[in-house]
Order: sequence, then C-alpha cells, then structure tokens
Amino acid sequence: MYNYQERVLPNGVRILSEHIPAMSSATVGIWVGTGSRDELANQNGAAHYIEHMLFKGTTRYSAAEMAGRMDAIGGQINAFTTKECTCFYARALNTHLREALDILCGMFFEAKFAPRDVETERGVILEEIGMYSDDPSDLVSERLAAAIYRGSPLARPILGKKSTLEHMDGDWLKNYKEEHYIPSRIVVSLAGCFDDAVMEEIAQHFSAMEEKAPFKTKPAAFRSGAVTLKKRPTEQNHLILAFPSLTDADPRRFVMQILSSVLGGGMSSRLFQDIREERGLCYNVYSYGTAYQDTGFFGIYTAVNREQEGAAAAAIREAVERFTQEGITQEELDRARELSKANVLMGMESGSAHMNHMARAALRGEQPMTTDEIIEGYNSVTREQVRALAEETFRWETLSFSAVGRVGSEEEYRTALGMPG
Repeated sequence: MYNYQERVLPNGVRILSEHIPAMSSATVGIWVGTGSRDELANQNGAAHYIEHMLFKGTTRYSAAEMAGRMDAIGGQINAFTTKECTCFYARALNTHLREALDILCGMFFEAKFAPRDVETERGVILEEIGMYSDDPSDLVSERLAAAIYRGSPLARPILGKKSTLEHMDGDWLKNYKEEHYIPSRIVVSLAGCFDDAVMEEIAQHFSAMEEKAPFKTKPAAFRSGAVTLKKRPTEQNHLILAFPSLTDADPRRFVMQILSSVLGGGMSSRLFQDIREERGLCYNVYSYGTAYQDTGFFGIYTAVNREQEGAAAAAIREAVERFTQEGITQEELDRARELSKANVLMGMESGSAHMNHMARAALRGEQPMTTDEIIEGYNSVTREQVRALAEETFRWETLSFSAVGRVGSEEEYRTALGMPG
C-alpha cells in the first residue's frame, strides 16, 4: 500500500483511502455490506433492483443528464450486486474527481425511484434473468447454489424472480434501501491521485447518515450429497462438481489459490492436460473457489457431449484422487506461485484494483494486506500445505453435483462419480 488511511465516522461509516501520486486518475467506490443473502424469500432480487434504480435519475438530474455529466468529464461509472455486497463506483481524472463524486453521491442519496422508472427497469431485469437462464453455463451454477445452500438465502438468485419482483414499487424499494443501507455496513474506498478536499467532501456526505441498529445475516452451510439435474436441448452437457471449502476470511486462501491453479487453473493444469489434451474428452475444464463469510465451496466445471459424459466424470474423479494422493511437484508449486504473484502485481497497477482490495478487506473485518504481504503469502505456501488442504477438501462423501443439458439419471452420475446413493 502506498499511503493507506482509514477514518471511521461517528455513525460507523468507514472511509478508506490510498494516495498514489504517480496516477493521474482516482477511483471511488461506495460499498454496502448487503446483498441477496440478506433478503427474505419474498424480497428476493431487491438488492439488485435497487442497484439498477440508482442509475435512473435523482431529485436533481435525470438519468440522461447524469450520463451526460459523466461523459463530459471522460469518467466511468458502474455498479454490481453480489450475494453479500453491493458496490457503486466511479473513476475519473483527478481534475474531475469532485464532479464524479458529486454524481456518485447524488445517485446514492437522492435516487428518485419514480414509478415509471421502476416499471421500466423491472422489464430490463426480467430480460436479464431470461438472458442468464438461456446460458447453460450460468444455469448450472445457479442450480448448484440452490441445491447446496437449500433453505438459506444463498440458495436464491441475485436477480430475483418474476414472482418476487412484480410486487416491488418505488416506495417499497426505498424502504428496503433505508433498512439495509446502514452506516455500519458502508465502506467508502478511494484510491489514486486526489487531494484532501475530496476526502472532506466524502466525510460530509456520509456524516449526515443516521446511525441505525444493525441487522443480522442468516448463517448458511454447504449441503453435501446434493444432486440437481436440468434437461435442456443443448449440444453439450454442463457439469459442476462441488466440495465444501474455505470461507472468505480463511488464512489458507493462499494455499487454496495455489491448489486450484495447479489442479485446474489454466492450460498447464492437471485437469486441462489430462481431460482435454491427453484424453480429448472435453473442450473446457477448470476449477474455481467461491467463498462467503461463513461458508464456501470448491468447484470443478466442464462441458462435454452426452456420449463422453460418463468417461469425463470418471476421469475427473481419477485425476482429483491422484492429485490428493501424490500432492504437487516443486515445479508445479513454483509455476503456480509465479503465476499468482504476477496476477496480483499486474492487477494492482490500477487504482480500481486498489480501491477494490481495500474495500473487500474492510467488509471482511480485516486490514488490507500490502503487496509485499500478499507476495509473502504466496511465497510461504508449501507442497505439504497444498496436499493437506487437498485431503481435507476432496472427500467424496461430501461431493454435490449439478448438470444441465441432455442429462441422464441421477443414478448414472452417482455411479460415475462414486457418490453415495
């Protein structure tokens, strides 16, 4: 970190900043530690709906005027919603940063939620839902979450459903925002080239918020042994194997990153070389981790035609078992470590990356790690640690599974993967 500072306002809002003088721009993000997992069943999709509505105009400017103001300064503005947070961010040259901040805070504090805009945006979101539903690689992941976190808000889609969105009007969305956008859950993160006046403006904007009692997030846990199958007339079947894994704040996340990189992180990975290059069973295969504050899972994804599906599933199991039994070589460790470090160092060359890094750490309740600390985290990973984590993770009695396409029976998949009946 170049010049990291943290300021906590009396109402609980945290303001983080990192001054990077060599840059000519800055990125500011307003992060709210609430997402779809904080919604009740009949509120599903509210967080994402609100994200959309903040772009639809304020009490001072229409949506078109806001877009014109941002374009006039050559800036960028965007937002995203996850299961655990919502973020609104803007990037601009340091000479126009105060204008960008005014636009961003105007959206955050003065959004109109006009009835006509709410109706229009509902149609946009329903189209978005349809778009993702048409993509089998998205659908297989969504159905996996619904299966492994059944009974928890983590099981529900971020976008919501038509049945839950149709009752949400402007007043309802405003009330939901007031209840969930509370100071103790807000982090404002600023990185790049800026002056103290910008920091004071941020403090003035957010000091006006009233302190409110915190709400509780419902806990969630991975459900082992779940199988979900969805028939779709696709050319390929899309498969995900999922094992319970680390939480977002687990200190072993550096070990897991190395593990995933060696097993399924790229063209030199075990799975890619074995399943695709040597056996020719698929075009794409990879591994990944998904972590939340209290749970997480390790996934292995592939897409194969129906005829080779059984062979591919069995080959994946064989490769994972061999990986667990043998561990990794020193060459693989060195290669994965250098790849991970390069990704960190190259990624952190932008103000946006620094802004994200600070905010995500704050939402986890941590201090942001310096670049040197991150590099040391990867340098300290050993082959023994990777093997121990693999043995802990890849327990087949905990496996859950999702498939979309011209799927077979549940018994077929359980047999191919050696899952308990």
